[in-house]
Amino acid sequence: MDFRKLPLAFGLALAFACAAASAQDGGTLQKIKDSGTIQIGARDSQIPFSYKLGSDGDPIGFTNDICLKIVDAVKARLGLAKIEVRYTMLNSTNRIPLLQNGTVDLDCATTTNTTQRQQQVDFAPSHFVANITAAVRRNSGIDTFADLNGKNVATVSGSTSIQLLRVARKSGAIEVNEIPGKDTSDGFLRLSNGRADAYVLDDVQLAGMIASAPNPGEYKILKESLRQEPYGIMLRKDDPQFKALVDETVTGLMKSGAIEQLYTKWFLSPIPPRNANLNFPMTDAVREIYKNPNNKGV
Repeated sequence: MDFRKLPLAFGLALAFACAAASAQDGGTLQKIKDSGTIQIGARDSQIPFSYKLGSDGDPIGFTNDICLKIVDAVKARLGLAKIEVRYTMLNSTNRIPLLQNGTVDLDCATTTNTTQRQQQVDFAPSHFVANITAAVRRNSGIDTFADLNGKNVATVSGSTSIQLLRVARKSGAIEVNEIPGKDTSDGFLRLSNGRADAYVLDDVQLAGMIASAPNPGEYKILKESLRQEPYGIMLRKDDPQFKALVDETVTGLMKSGAIEQLYTKWFLSPIPPRNANLNFPMTDAVREIYKNPNNKGV
């Protein structure tokens, strides 16, 4: 062990501990008021929900826009002229721990609301419903999940798609060779460079990556689905004041129709970086959660 690194490690641990204590003792609203900042968990490449256009600049996207509406509501509730928004780039494995320890106050990406995760965190009303399916190359000859038998399949570490794929394997439905990627873009890279025959993920994220690829016409998304999954913004548990404000804000966007304008902006219009249009019409499942907001998990 390099003992010269101990002071730095201790300092980081102390900072995380203080952030967590602040979030728990006075609640997230008090934490934000005291610091003048709100910490948002984001992603590098979850088009069109949360992604960056390069190494510089803040993340953009559909979920990010919803979270910025929450920031406006927090600012109004606290009577602050300004709140600084600070971003932390998260992944599927560290998003819950960094939310719990106070590093981030909101996870604003594509996290599936599951009953298992609800034991650790709270969720805002769901803002999207996705289908877990697979992307393949058009010339692969793969048209169904049954065709994946014996194939190399890319997934994302810590995602629900891995769990669903393993359930399918245990049931004897398919037998595949899993190739886990560290994040969504890494998984798509494995498909595009031929290391994987298919990439199992949420349909809308697959559509986003295909639309942004140099050769989008070379890919297709299977029509079959392993499961429908609701996306929800995560926040810490046992913080009723903050949760009430988050729920009120998200529900208000749905009831007013404002969320449909955001949907059109990100799913039915050209978006950066390639000005590609996902052409991803709102499904009946998405219309239903906007009509009857809820945070039910799967």
